[in-house]
Amino acid sequence: MNGRFLLDRNIVIALFAEETAVKENLSVAEQVFLPSIVLGELYYGAYKSARAEENITRLDEFAVVSTVLEPSSITAREYGYIKYMLLNKGRPIPENDIWIAALAKQHNLTLITRDDHFKEIEGIPLESW
Repeated sequence: MNGRFLLDRNIVIALFAEETAVKENLSVAEQVFLPSIVLGELYYGAYKSARAEENITRLDEFAVVSTVLEPSSITAREYGYIKYMLLNKGRPIPENDIWIAALAKQHNLTLITRDDHFKEIEGIPLESW
């Protein structure tokens, strides 16, 4: 564990649900980052929820206090390599998750997720809280 974390969607949802393990781990983290891709996934979920306005406001507030990482040309290169390697292994994963993994790899971050398919990608430290 390097103390520098990138949060996947399921971890942010767990944080919003006030899961103790997530809150405790984040309280001792050195740095925490949120991929813009995850933010987009969360907004999508908020828009289609029964309490859309409330959830969108909550996400707006969360985004303001978060360090959001956006893809760059370097991320795109990592994305291309990861997708190529997954194709060669015959182990595709969702497109958004490839972008998230590319950001983690580019910035040398530990990806915090509950999705096992990230284990198919070499060179990215993973933790599940």
